[in-house]
Amino acid sequence: MARDFYEVLGVPRNADRDEIQRAYRALARKYHPDVNKDPGAENRFKEVNEAFSVLSDPGQRARYDRFGEDFRKVPEDWEERVGAGAGGGGSRWSSGAGGPRVRYGTTGFGGQDAAGAEGVDFEDLFGSFFGGGGRMRVPGADQEAELPLTVEEAYRGGRRTVTLAGPSGQRRYEVDVPPGTTDGQRIRLAGEGGRSNGDAPAGDLYLRVRIQPHPRFRLDGRDVHVQLPVTPWEAALGANVPVPTPSGATAKVNVPAGSSSGRRLRLRGEGMPGRRGANGDLYAELRIMVPPRLGDRERELFEELATVSSFDPRRTR
Repeated sequence: MARDFYEVLGVPRNADRDEIQRAYRALARKYHPDVNKDPGAENRFKEVNEAFSVLSDPGQRARYDRFGEDFRKVPEDWEERVGAGAGGGGSRWSSGAGGPRVRYGTTGFGGQDAAGAEGVDFEDLFGSFFGGGGRMRVPGADQEAELPLTVEEAYRGGRRTVTLAGPSGQRRYEVDVPPGTTDGQRIRLAGEGGRSNGDAPAGDLYLRVRIQPHPRFRLDGRDVHVQLPVTPWEAALGANVPVPTPSGATAKVNVPAGSSSGRRLRLRGEGMPGRRGANGDLYAELRIMVPPRLGDRERELFEELATVSSFDPRRTR
């Protein structure tokens, strides 16, 4: 019998999605074949990926909780079909005459059957899922994996080669990433999900984009935030200064005279590309920097400024 997926990830059965995701990330880093050269690490990595692909999908998780390791044999709309064909009740389903007998309990994975529940015939309920001889035709389950991207990769888009580990080994996919992809967006690979039983269609694979932390840029939807260092005299007198953008190009922004640290300057349309609408904006937040070491003349000028200026930033206005 396969290991319990909750046990694989080391989370309780009532774990929420965030707990499951945190556990998966920690284990994936620990057992990734590029990092862990232990002979058993690759198999453990595959096991962790399979557990996460099931428990992170609400539909698959519900079927797994109810039917255990046989959950892939059960159609996604099994609850609707059982409710329609058996008045919402029933705990024992069979594949019909001549087919294999499969027994499921009403109390969930690992539970006991409800006493006195009457049997329900799979073939009556799921006729469209069976071929000849009572063989069940089950469409493949949809699966999900994470696709990490840098801010620049998400901005530009383009073709990416992605390698994912699954129960049958590693597989490579060519993925078209749309320009301006945002964090959490899903990219669908039709027919690349779970394998089906018989001639039923395979499931789809969904790659959920996770944009990695960047040393310079911070994303908020399609808007981009960046800290912009300026000198004290640029902030005091005003200046036209360069600011980096995720495209790799440099834009120019006007720093108004009398600006202080924390002031945000907006560059319209310089954020992430919009797929169907306007581009996001870029917000440059000023950060006034002083020279780490002063030359003699610089020190004289700063001392003169300190003497003639009446400005006191700590004075209550």
